[in-house]
Amino acid sequence: MDNTKGIIFNIQRFSVHDGPGIRTVVFEKGCPLRCKWCANPESQIQSPQVAWTKSKCIGCSSCVNSNLKLKPYFSYDELFWENYDDAERDAIDRACPSKALHVIGYETTVDQVLKQIDRDEIFYGDEEGGLTISGGEPLMQPQFTYQLLNAAKDNGINTAIETTGFADAADFIKIAGKLDYLLMDIKTLDDDVHKSVTGVSNEVILNNFKLIKEAYPELPIHVRTPVIPGVNDSEKAISDIADFIRGYSNVRYELLKYHRLGEGKYTSLHRSYMMGEVELNQTLFEGLRKFEFNNISSQLEDEGWQGI
Repeated sequence: MDNTKGIIFNIQRFSVHDGPGIRTVVFEKGCPLRCKWCANPESQIQSPQVAWTKSKCIGCSSCVNSNLKLKPYFSYDELFWENYDDAERDAIDRACPSKALHVIGYETTVDQVLKQIDRDEIFYGDEEGGLTISGGEPLMQPQFTYQLLNAAKDNGINTAIETTGFADAADFIKIAGKLDYLLMDIKTLDDDVHKSVTGVSNEVILNNFKLIKEAYPELPIHVRTPVIPGVNDSEKAISDIADFIRGYSNVRYELLKYHRLGEGKYTSLHRSYMMGEVELNQTLFEGLRKFEFNNISSQLEDEGWQGI
């Protein structure tokens, strides 16, 4: 039994977009980046936090009339609250019958998560489905991530992580040794742009990519770039990334189209969505896709890594 603890906020089953085959995705909480377009703002802070979904609220004021130390109150048809204490988690759950007021994130153990993953193993099949650890940033909880991957491998489960690559190099190399696949974002090679839109330099990210390829040249890496209006939606920005990674073997490069599907989450957390109403031109995006490529070996393609 492994009682190594970590903080997660969701376990998603039957995913087909987070690695080859059918995956069970464990979302860890906490991320060192603050991407302006982030679709999962609830993943950024590592500790559990309170959110309120207005569309679910039935206006019963049960939470306001409770004795919660959270002290929720309405103002201009919006619910606000004071500091959250995790000791009140169950009380908050009881205070809101519609679950509009809820807590995001909870502490769990490797053993508890593995029991849930094991239930899905029958669906992984011959296509090498398995476990993907996402976030947030799974490298922010290196011990928990490593131990969960190690336990999964001991159970014969295929493993992957989705990462920004912004992490301590030693932690990253150690964790990569337990991976069958690696999915990694590279947003831009322009460090000034990267700092302005994520809050951190890309130097660590790019160096870590090189280190992982040197340490594990056979490890397939699926590099993804979210194409963001006004940030990297140009041929130069995308071609620079493609040229940076093209010389490495077992690499796939994919572009992801910008969307605003996470905008409502910002409202639930009483945060502003930094991207406003901007949209990505579909024709422009399709034109940039010419820089996508896949040089992962044919054997790995047979396991679910389909060419572009």
